[in-house]
Amino acid sequence: MARKDYREAALAYQHVLEREPQNDQILNKIGIAYQQLGEDNLAEHFYKKALRANAKSNYAMNNLGTVEYSRQRFGKAIKYYKKALAMGGDNLAPIYTNLGYAYCNVKLYAQAMDSFNKALALDPNIFEPKGTAGSLVQHRSTGDPGTLYFLVAKSYAKLGDAQRAARYLKLARDDGYKDFLAAEKDPDFARVIKDPQVQDVLHRRPPYETTQSKPVTN
Repeated sequence: MARKDYREAALAYQHVLEREPQNDQILNKIGIAYQQLGEDNLAEHFYKKALRANAKSNYAMNNLGTVEYSRQRFGKAIKYYKKALAMGGDNLAPIYTNLGYAYCNVKLYAQAMDSFNKALALDPNIFEPKGTAGSLVQHRSTGDPGTLYFLVAKSYAKLGDAQRAARYLKLARDDGYKDFLAAEKDPDFARVIKDPQVQDVLHRRPPYETTQSKPVTN
């Protein structure tokens, strides 16, 4: 899995499964391998087998949500994420971010912000890139990245993390989020708004805007 040889990983895990057919962690890992290969139907099959082996597997429940998310069935994804969170556990931050992504895609931005805030309260590094060899699938893409980045910037700003707030505000700006200047009067940015990094983002023109007209040549 760490080498991203997912086909080989699925086969290796299935050898283990021959000895431990009710091992929910192995069933979940096989599901992840197939999901990484883009074989969502097989992934769903193994996640459901994992839940039959262990009805309290919030990993498998979350991962079922990510399958529905990839199918753009965001309402179903939200239901799975909520079920996964209700199961409890000590690795809830990625599930909260997944829930936030799903809310973004149905334009429920207040709910998305609430989810991101809860994720960051548990793990301030939750949005940093990680490997793919874990047991829980976490989203890294959305149909509206500009809005997503702005909401993440707001969440970091509320924590007083100016560096990350500026980074995600810049990503929002550069991705075409046209209301990024709203940060100047947004109370969620109050703790970081005077920071030079945030001010630099606010006072630079977006790269997609023409900075000067091209000279006319004959």
